Amino acid sequence: MSDNDVQKKQRDNVLLTIIGVLLFAFACVGLFYNKISTPRVLSEKELRNNGAIVFEKPRIFGDVSLTDHNGEPFDSDRLKGKWSILLFGFTFCPDICPTALAQLNSMVEPLSEEELADLQVVMISVDPERDTSEVLSQYVPYFNESFTGVTGNPHFIRKLAAELNVAYNKVPLEATEHREATYTMDHSAHLVLVNPYGHYHGFFRHPQDPTEMRLTWRSIRESFKG
Repeated sequence: MSDNDVQKKQRDNVLLTIIGVLLFAFACVGLFYNKISTPRVLSEKELRNNGAIVFEKPRIFGDVSLTDHNGEPFDSDRLKGKWSILLFGFTFCPDICPTALAQLNSMVEPLSEEELADLQVVMISVDPERDTSEVLSQYVPYFNESFTGVTGNPHFIRKLAAELNVAYNKVPLEATEHREATYTMDHSAHLVLVNPYGHYHGFFRHPQDPTEMRLTWRSIRESFKG
C-alpha cells in the first residue's frame, strides 16, 4: 500500500470518527431537549400537595345548554376536544372571582401555543339574574381575551353545579346609608377540571397558585396523553 493510500485511509478514519462524534452529540442534545420539554408526570401525592385532585375514574355529567358572553350557544361540544378549567363565580364578586381570574391569566400566559390551543378557561355565572351575556362580555375578557364567560337558565346552572360538586347560595344584604338592599353570592372557590372527552376529571383546591396549577395541569395532560 502506497503512502498516499495510507494517508487517505487515515483521513477517512478521522472523518468517520468526527462524523460519529457529531452524531452522538446531536443525539445527546436531542435527548436532553426532549427531557426538558416533556412535562414531568407527578405522583398522586405530588398533585395533592400542589392542590390538584384527580379522580381515579373521570365522571360523566349531563348535557350543557348555556350561552357565552358573545351570545353564542355554549353546549357540551364546547367542552370537548380540549381541556377546560371552569370557575363558578359572578361579576359582582368582591374578591375571590377577580383574584381567581387574575391567577388563571398568570397560569396560562407562559404556556406554549400548542398548550394554549389545548386549554380553555370558562367562568360560569352563579348569578345569571345580573350576569347577562353583555355584562360578562365586559368583565371576563378583561382578565384575558381568550377566557369565556357563560350564563343561562338559573335552574340548569344549579343542576350543573351540583353535578360538579360546586355549592353556592344567594345571601341578602341589608340596606345601608349608601346602598339599597341587594344580595351577594356565597360559592365554592375550587376550579373544576374537564378533560377533552368532556368528563369531570378533577379539581384545583382553593387557594390556587398559578405556578403550581401550570405544573399540575401539564402533568395531568401528559399522563392523559399516555
